[in-house]
Amino acid sequence: MQHAVGAPLPPPHQPGHGPGAGWPPAAQHPGHPGGHPGPAPVPGFAGPPPVPPAPPSHLPHPAPPQHAPVPPAPDTTGHVQLPPGGPVGMPSAPPATGAPDPTATTLAVLLIGPAGAGKTSVAKYWADHRRVPTAHISLDDVREWVRSGFADPQSGWNDHSEAQYRLARRTCGFAARNFLANGISCILDDAVFPDRPVVGLGGWKRHVGPGLLPVVLLPGLEIVLERNAERSGNRRLTDEEVARIHGRMAGWYGSGLPIIDNSQLDVPATARVLDDVLARSIASPPQW
Repeated sequence: MQHAVGAPLPPPHQPGHGPGAGWPPAAQHPGHPGGHPGPAPVPGFAGPPPVPPAPPSHLPHPAPPQHAPVPPAPDTTGHVQLPPGGPVGMPSAPPATGAPDPTATTLAVLLIGPAGAGKTSVAKYWADHRRVPTAHISLDDVREWVRSGFADPQSGWNDHSEAQYRLARRTCGFAARNFLANGISCILDDAVFPDRPVVGLGGWKRHVGPGLLPVVLLPGLEIVLERNAERSGNRRLTDEEVARIHGRMAGWYGSGLPIIDNSQLDVPATARVLDDVLARSIASPPQW
């Protein structure tokens, strides 16, 4: 509580006084100014027993009783220690006796593709139908966490939009490392261009780790144009921009990364093919 300058400060709190002590502010004795007469004595009640005298000062005082610590209630919650996130290493190769099962393995997957390839739909479906805990981390969703001052690349690619893209990728990478360190698989999606390795795959490898498994989702141009036409807001691009992005994505052919052409596949079928591709990537990780 603050007081006006020059006003007297309240007196310091003394034990047994003031409203916090739980006693009436004035003594309740008959005849006390402003007090009220006390209750009449009850016949046959002699009052409280006399207080025994204190032992002489030369005698030792008895030690206070020692009480055992009270154990916490069984439902008490506390701080949960979480393993720190570190660079994700390569997944362990399966034993030679059996094929790897990507549905039961903790993985970090990067799903690459142009706008309209179905990355987000496939990533969500794949994460929903895993036998182990799995998180979906969408770069576009994280990038759009910026509300005021959002640098929309559709308004022109510049230093601000590139900085926000880099920041979103780094944020996604930190999240993926923390999830993986705590036993939760991750699938990330991004429109990574093969002609910009420093910003694209190089950045993801730095932020997540060498164990990240990239897979390219690349349907035909007419498919991505149809899917882009169904979008709204800043997620919808012009046909010219979609065609330009799709043409740049063709550079992934011959890169050594696995490519899925899902032009004739629905989302569940694409997720099944993704599992097959990941099984091969676990057995023989791609060089990138």
